[in-house]
Parts: sequence; structure tokens; C-alpha cells
Amino acid sequence: MHKKMGRNDLCWCKSGLKYKNCHEAFDIKLSEYKSRGSIVPPRKIIKNKEQIIGLRESGKINTALLDFISDKLYIGMTTNEIDVLIHEKTLALGGIPAPLNYEGYTKSVCTSINDQVCHGIPSDDVILEDGDIINIDVSTIHNGYFSDSSRMFCIGNTSPEKKRLVDVTKECIEVGLSQVTPWGFLGDMGQAIHEHALANGYTVVQDIGGHGIGLKFHEEPWVSFVSKKGTEMLLVPGMVFTIEPMLNMGTDDVFIDEEDDWTVYTADGMPSAQWEVMVLVTEDGYEILAY
Repeated sequence: MHKKMGRNDLCWCKSGLKYKNCHEAFDIKLSEYKSRGSIVPPRKIIKNKEQIIGLRESGKINTALLDFISDKLYIGMTTNEIDVLIHEKTLALGGIPAPLNYEGYTKSVCTSINDQVCHGIPSDDVILEDGDIINIDVSTIHNGYFSDSSRMFCIGNTSPEKKRLVDVTKECIEVGLSQVTPWGFLGDMGQAIHEHALANGYTVVQDIGGHGIGLKFHEEPWVSFVSKKGTEMLLVPGMVFTIEPMLNMGTDDVFIDEEDDWTVYTADGMPSAQWEVMVLVTEDGYEILAY
């Protein structure tokens, strides 16, 4: 339970403003939703103006890194070469690669090819081949603020089937963003994404989702992309989280590589695709912080 605040106390969000001029009306509205049984966000994940400025700067670097790598990919390139380029460029831009040494992860970026759903580990032994699709997932720390986004890339002569999977997955991001609005629900976005994927003949991975982000790499909430409208956490201004649906050409069943304990594969060996954006809920909609 939070200690009851006086209207003239400095607001809990550390904005420096009095509570009555900052989050009092917000908290009253939140209490109304909570009384109706809604899942409401904890205060610790609501970002203030100073924090949002810091997240924008981190997000700019993250986006710049994906822009940077987009024209560096070629047939015959190893995924470890991608890692080296991202690592060096991150440092050059004043950032720190967030994945490096995170829970034992040994690289600065995730590179997931074809039937790898996510968390593929860069290696000198993994070489980009003609027709591959690859997800490059970049995460950055800048002045203590975390950012995270990923893109799909087609290598050489990719088949129409794989290209369509990549394109529809990107469409799912736009469909999901259209449902991000203050005082809506995460489930609104999840259902919209799931329906768009199913309508195009794809499945959506259920066991892995998006996440809150900002002062830590992973914060509340966990974000499902197979959820139902009107469910999951309430969306409120100041929330920051990732939208990163993983669409599979076959079954939605996946497994984790037993050897590296990181790489997630589709159970049937069919291709998977993922795009990721980092989004801030605003007073009238959303702002993309990294893409």
C-alpha cells in the first residue's frame, strides 16, 4: 500500500511538482479502474518527463544501430561479424550493449535466422546464406536508460513465402500500435495482433512476449500477443513497453536449445519472423521510442 499523499506534497513521480498538479487526478482514475477489477500498473513503471527524455535518447541510439547495420549484411557474412559491428558502433555512439553479460548472455546482439524464433547467439559458425531471413535484435543502455527494438532482414533471393511472413509480421506491429491508447488495455493490442496473424495463415508464439522497459532491461508488464480485448494491464500515460510479436509459418510450439540455453526454435522447423518497437503511452496515444 502507498502512503496517502497530501495534495501539496511533492508528487511520487519525482517530477518536483505538487501532487495536486501532477498525478492526483491520475491516481483517482486508476483507483476507479482497480475497484472494477482491472489490472493497474504499479507506480514504479510510470515514467516522468525526465525519464522519458532519457529513454528518447537511448532509443535514438538503438534505432541508429539498426539503421547502421541494415546495409552491412551480405551473403557469406557470419553472425559474429554482425555482433562485432553492433558492439563497436554502440560504444561509438555513447551506449552500452544491454545484452552483453545479461544473465550470462555472451554477445552484444541477438541474431535469429529462419526457424530461430528469438535469442539466437552470434557465432563464427553461423553464416548468412542466400534466401535467409534474419531478425537482428538490438538493445542499448545510455545514461542508465534501456531501449530495445528489432527488425527483419531478407538475405539475397528470399522466397515469396518467407517475404510474406516478414511483411505480415511488420503489419502486426502497425495493427498493434493502432490499439495503444491511454485507458485502454494491453489485451486490446494482443487480440488485434493475434487476429491479423491468424487471418493471414500464421500462428503467434504464446510463451514469449514483450515487456516493460526503461530503468531496467525487463520490467512489468509481461506483454502477450494472444491476449483478449479488455484484459491484461491497463494502459496509462508514462508506461513504456515493447511490442514484438513472433509469427510462425507453422505451429506456435517452440523449444529452447538445450546446448546454449538461449536460442528459441520453432518445434516444426518452419520459419519465424519478429519485429519489435519500444513504445511510450502518451496522454492522447503513443510515441515510438525505438524501432
